[in-house]
Amino acid sequence: MEELKYRIYIVLAVMCASGLALTGQLVRWQIIEHDNFVVMAAAEHRDELVIAPRRGEIRDHSGYLLATDIIHYNISVSPKIISDPYSTADRLARLLNLSRDDLVNKLTSTVMWVPIANNVSQSIGETIMKWDIVGLKADVRTKRMYPEGSIAAHLLGFVNDNGFGFYGIEGYYDGMLRGKPGLQKGERSPFGEVIPWGVSYFLPPVSGTTLYLTIERNVQFMIEEELQKAVQLYQARRGSVVVLEPKTGAVLGMANYPNYDPNNYGTSDDRLFADPIVSDQYEPGSVFKIVTLAAGLDANVVVPKTTVYDGGSIEIGGRVIYNWDRQAHGTVDMTTIMAKSLNVGIAQVAVALGKERFYTYIKRFGFGRLTEIDVGSEGPGTLKTPKDATWHESDVGANSFGQGIAVTPIQMANAVAAVANDGLLMKPHLVKRIVDRDREAEVKPVIVRRAVSEQTAHTLTNLLVTALEQSESAALVPGYRVAGKTGTAEIPIPGGYHPTLTVASFVGYLPANNPQVLVLVILDRPSTSRWGNDTASPTFARIAQKLVILLDIPPANN
Repeated sequence: MEELKYRIYIVLAVMCASGLALTGQLVRWQIIEHDNFVVMAAAEHRDELVIAPRRGEIRDHSGYLLATDIIHYNISVSPKIISDPYSTADRLARLLNLSRDDLVNKLTSTVMWVPIANNVSQSIGETIMKWDIVGLKADVRTKRMYPEGSIAAHLLGFVNDNGFGFYGIEGYYDGMLRGKPGLQKGERSPFGEVIPWGVSYFLPPVSGTTLYLTIERNVQFMIEEELQKAVQLYQARRGSVVVLEPKTGAVLGMANYPNYDPNNYGTSDDRLFADPIVSDQYEPGSVFKIVTLAAGLDANVVVPKTTVYDGGSIEIGGRVIYNWDRQAHGTVDMTTIMAKSLNVGIAQVAVALGKERFYTYIKRFGFGRLTEIDVGSEGPGTLKTPKDATWHESDVGANSFGQGIAVTPIQMANAVAAVANDGLLMKPHLVKRIVDRDREAEVKPVIVRRAVSEQTAHTLTNLLVTALEQSESAALVPGYRVAGKTGTAEIPIPGGYHPTLTVASFVGYLPANNPQVLVLVILDRPSTSRWGNDTASPTFARIAQKLVILLDIPPANN
């Protein structure tokens, strides 16, 4: 009997303890944490969706589409709420061209959510949405598409899977192109669908800005085609071409080879992503003689008929400078110095200027600093001046013909464009017009500074024309007067320069008396010939001959 009572007491104690525990939980749920559970319950029936905006388009000067968003869908299913998995599997198999058996397995599984297919076309996604099958979802996604494939890849950049732009225009203008996301809030049913007449809130997304570029699609296509031919013909490692409108600083085309397809950037070598025209620096070689002679003429140190004696070498700051042909040319004037590309002669112009004036002019032409072109990843180049601890007196001589100084292609092209533009240095730019729902704005040309006087620019232009004609340059264009200069730059290596490898280049503009277009051609390490006049100059001529047709530049402008 005592044992029975003992058992009854134990049972009653357990029941009381359980009752107290349950009562405590009820007190916590109903009183102490009531507000928290109300919020949690409400949240179970609320739906909040961030709506991605449509990224702004990128178009060329004439409106031709270069970059846009396309819509695709990701298809998924919640098997537990599919009412007829077999019929649904039949329809999906036919539409998506998938295995019916695999679809049946997915639609009858016990998991909460199963992906069916990603990146299906807009038409297929919209068809699935029209079926209105509870538990079958078609989530809209956007993907950046570049209709021209690899054309203008470096210039445009790309957009990653998270919607962020990198490199080129996509990177530089990412905040403007991306737009502003929208927000949708509402009550949802136990099946996850938004209740149409429930409490809701909707903030529409704002599409990104559309950009119209300065480049011409036909020009861009042509220079890429000619550049690829040149790199292959002259067996160069790589190459670049810049086409500028000297009077405005507008970029009509920028090309590099090799390049990549921004539609498939994930499978490309990431070393190709940065644009060499704005990011990479190189020693320009003899094309830099244009800058040195412009400084000498502007400072009245020399005039075109000024003569100097070229003995084949000259010592400056303890360093002996030689001509490219290791020959002495005797008494020569400025035109001959440019026509024969004489290092000894141009170095004497720099010495006559003096180090302070010489480097002042180099800076006025924009070297050693960013051009601030509106494209991502620009570099400033490398310019040593007398204020730098590493500068040496011999640098005056070496820098005069483009050795010991590093520039970016856009800096070099823009500096020579200043000579073509009556001595005014412009800010290079790629965007011509900005359009969104609230505004449409034209991008106006920006004058950075005057590099040299108008008279100096005209004098130098005529001198360059004569020098090219005297040298019978391969860059000459029939029917047009061309002003320009060839460059063959040795490539620096530890302890000096490579004995055979060079960077060949040519920069020129036409028609000389009313320049409409400037072209810079760079070929890195051509192996058929190390000389710019054999490789870069004829490439310039081929490009220029097509440009005057594409841009309708008549010989009458001469």
